[in-house]
Amino acid sequence: MGVRAVVYYMVTTLIAVFIGIVIVMIIRPGRGSRDSPMVKNGNIEPVQANDAFLDLIRVICNISNSFNKPVLAHLEFLSFPSRNMFPPNLVEACFIQETVEETVPVSGSSAGVNALGLVVFSMCFGLVIGNMKEQGQALKEFFDCLNEAIMRLRHFDMFVYCMSFCRYAPVGILFLIAGKIVEMKDLAEMGGQLGMYTLSVIVGLLIHGLFVLPLLYFLVTRRNPYSFIGGLLQALITALGTSSSSATLPITFRCLEENNHVDKRVTRFILPVGATINMDGTALYEAVAAIFIAQVNGMDLNFGQILTIRFTSFTTSNNQIQSMMNAKL
Repeated sequence: MGVRAVVYYMVTTLIAVFIGIVIVMIIRPGRGSRDSPMVKNGNIEPVQANDAFLDLIRVICNISNSFNKPVLAHLEFLSFPSRNMFPPNLVEACFIQETVEETVPVSGSSAGVNALGLVVFSMCFGLVIGNMKEQGQALKEFFDCLNEAIMRLRHFDMFVYCMSFCRYAPVGILFLIAGKIVEMKDLAEMGGQLGMYTLSVIVGLLIHGLFVLPLLYFLVTRRNPYSFIGGLLQALITALGTSSSSATLPITFRCLEENNHVDKRVTRFILPVGATINMDGTALYEAVAAIFIAQVNGMDLNFGQILTIRFTSFTTSNNQIQSMMNAKL
């Protein structure tokens, strides 16, 4: 079951990234005048795909630091004394010392909990408890009871969260958007580009959610996928209103187990892992956003650069790595 879940997560994420790239290359939401005042010249710190991939491995293996801020590698400009630029006697006579700047990886930290490392730690801990058999039975019952208590607490927490969100979110979001609108130099052009960008993301998500995923379900089970989606309607509405996979998780459990009659042994393993690792929508919009920014700045991407964007979006589509990439940007 674990192997099937990982393969499914990888395949759907890659498909989502591919759909996003195709949509943004067809619609081209960032097209506009290259002389636009929004296009700025400057030095951009490069972030290579291998850096993001190595950080991903580092986060997964950093089990001991799961409950603290994860230590990640980032790039900084450091000054080093240059060599062989002048004859030694001239340097000693004139006391001249030149320095050059190089970009090197430096240890740093990223705010937040290492969610991916915590998932790996929990899986390893669960495997150890399972192998202990009778000796680990008491600990297993303790965590089963703790899980049930947390699930009931989450239902109450969801109610309070929804009430607060409905009351304060409209005002807060209004002023956040208003502040960004005031900062725009060319409101008409930027508004048009952002509108096309939003359309590109929504079209990609609709294609992935209404056609690709149901098609995969039909090919595997030979059943009507839309009746299965109907059983998840409450979870989908909650996800739309909260934009949080963690907040939607308890309702997803109930919908799958009560409406669609899925075995608890499957849901209790697949859903928590998928809520952290499987981020198809995030991977899709990150790929669209990267190419959209390149189009706004008048950059023409070749096939290799687009392939790098696809790989990076795939490896950085979970919450932890997304936070790290945002910190780099």
